[in-house]
Amino acid sequence: MKIRKYSVDDELGWVRCRVLSFLDTAYYDNVFSEKEKYENPSIELVAVIDNEIVGLIDIEYETKEGAVCSRGKGIGGMIWHVAVHPDFRRRGIGKKLLLKAEEMSKDIGLNRLEAWTRDYWVNSWYEANQFEKVESYLHVYLDQEEELKSVLKSEVPKLYPVQAFAHYLGEDRECVKSKFKRVHECICFVKKLI
Repeated sequence: MKIRKYSVDDELGWVRCRVLSFLDTAYYDNVFSEKEKYENPSIELVAVIDNEIVGLIDIEYETKEGAVCSRGKGIGGMIWHVAVHPDFRRRGIGKKLLLKAEEMSKDIGLNRLEAWTRDYWVNSWYEANQFEKVESYLHVYLDQEEELKSVLKSEVPKLYPVQAFAHYLGEDRECVKSKFKRVHECICFVKKLI
């Protein structure tokens, strides 16, 4: 396996790896048809086996405090994507990508990495890699008629919402979880680098 910087020629393999990696997660419907481009500088790495992209990590980082990250002081980086193709899991690929990204992050002077996730098994992976849970809120998907009627109303005649995505920042999480079918706790993890 080789870990190297992402290049534009990797886009199709990157997209395929990300889609397949996310299918059995709480982000199964967060599908991209092309790789995103970042407003700020980034560390973008891929893991390659036999010319196939089997893992990836993307970190957008700050040159000005607060431009990307929201937890802590100093210049940080946000892990937007870390994924391993399902056929290549449990081989340490994610860990190797993270270690290389951390090394590069330290070299450019980042003092921490932040990541948000809502998958319980990914939470364990971050904790095993010395990230600390610092905050959370709820992601709420509303896609049933009765759910939508209770919270949304269109002021445009003959326009009827059929889906919605919301953040719940309140304290009564159990009430929200009982009221809506698809609710995920989205957790912020932070790892100090320096």
